[in-house]
Amino acid sequence: MKNIYTLVQDIYKLMMYKRVSQDVDAEQVIEEFGENVKKLMRKEFVNKDYTRSGLRLSASGKGFRYLWNTINRVPKERILPHTLVKFMYGHLIEEMLLCFVKLSGHKVEGEQKVCEVAGVKGHMDCRIDGTLVDVKSTSTYGFKKFKDGSLAMDDPFGYVAQLKAYAHSEGDTKIAWLAMDKQNGYLEVLQYDLEDNQAPVHKYMDYDIEERMETIKKVVEQEEAPEHCYELIPDGSSGNMKLSMGCSYCQFKQSCWPNLRAFKYSTGPRFLGVVKNEPKVPEIQLQEVA
Repeated sequence: MKNIYTLVQDIYKLMMYKRVSQDVDAEQVIEEFGENVKKLMRKEFVNKDYTRSGLRLSASGKGFRYLWNTINRVPKERILPHTLVKFMYGHLIEEMLLCFVKLSGHKVEGEQKVCEVAGVKGHMDCRIDGTLVDVKSTSTYGFKKFKDGSLAMDDPFGYVAQLKAYAHSEGDTKIAWLAMDKQNGYLEVLQYDLEDNQAPVHKYMDYDIEERMETIKKVVEQEEAPEHCYELIPDGSSGNMKLSMGCSYCQFKQSCWPNLRAFKYSTGPRFLGVVKNEPKVPEIQLQEVA
């Protein structure tokens, strides 16, 4: 019997043998996929909403400083075109994955259903075989956390709080992610039971999401910005201090760290907030890596 536990293997079989499940109307699923892609393209290029603002459940796991900056319209760094392309194909991958889920014979319901917690709204991705699921495309580095189950222990993008908020709205206690390593196509389903207090990750998720949302609403109305979301961390034994990953990908990093400098390492750009010893690699302009 097909269920959330067989999902990955069922998608792999679909791709290997190109056989759609007999009880699936493939033409209808493909038409829906096409319509969803058209909606995505229209939203991006035709009906772009530049006025949308306010708190959303999708940001419920973000740091307080990030949320304060967003609501109070602190200037953001410009996102470079190649990064916007990555965002775009990430959305397309997620639509493609849901199409594969349906073609492989799994039940998908509640797509983009409105959820609400403490007066803050958002849209859940869907339910797959009854389980509340968020679909994510991720880097190879990020994919490891879905594969080994450690996401809740290191979640700089707030994925757990986001899905926990949807679960609270829906009255669910079990949540899952369908994740794809977009660099090589590997898939993984990570499931958490929010009531399993014996799970190693439980202590990282053991908070009241409604209380958190109420706190967020108060924080963003403060006159002064809250503390940094993450403190600087040592850059090896160099004596320098660098941004954590949660800050490195943030569009507010220059506003939060006015003395920030960027350096080009073989592993990618590194952002230093305190430089005691000049790195022996080229310095790059911050606007080149935003």
